[in-house]
Amino acid sequence: MMKQLILASASPRRRELLSLFGVPFVVRAADIDEAMDPSKPPYDEVARVSCQKAMAVERDEDDTVIAADTIVVCGGKVLGKPHSREEAVSMLKLLSGREHQVMTGCTVLRGNHRETFTEVTTLVFRPLSDGEINRYVDSGEPMDKAGAYGIQGGAALFCPGIQGDYYNVMGLPVCRLGTVLRQMKALEE
Repeated sequence: MMKQLILASASPRRRELLSLFGVPFVVRAADIDEAMDPSKPPYDEVARVSCQKAMAVERDEDDTVIAADTIVVCGGKVLGKPHSREEAVSMLKLLSGREHQVMTGCTVLRGNHRETFTEVTTLVFRPLSDGEINRYVDSGEPMDKAGAYGIQGGAALFCPGIQGDYYNVMGLPVCRLGTVLRQMKALEE
């Protein structure tokens, strides 16, 4: 069994989701440049960033590190966390009435074994009025979330359809992560 499980993220949502596994873990947020290369596919870039996060965390040989990075992609445009109210409004207007993908790159690092994958969930937002968007942005909820929304919060009212891992949209694909952790003997069967 592993020495220590480390979550390389300060995200309260990822902490909450990792706690579903029922095993103790510590948080050591990775401090890296999360900029993505716009000339490369977002699917690959989000995986690369998760890998960089995992590699940046201090660990011992027997420790297991879990790192993740989440983006929203709509019409080929990558949406990270909004930096202003105006940017949050713009993102939600882009998503209004459209299908989009949430991509989470996830890396599990144990010893010199590393597994990196990208989980993709497809969502559809119904058309949103300017009033709905403004009220939601005024709530403050969108400001620390990729794509300017939290599916587990007020944005649940915007989404009539989802295909894939719901928890991936919150920032951690728990089902696939559990499979990888068991394969790497970081979780008991």
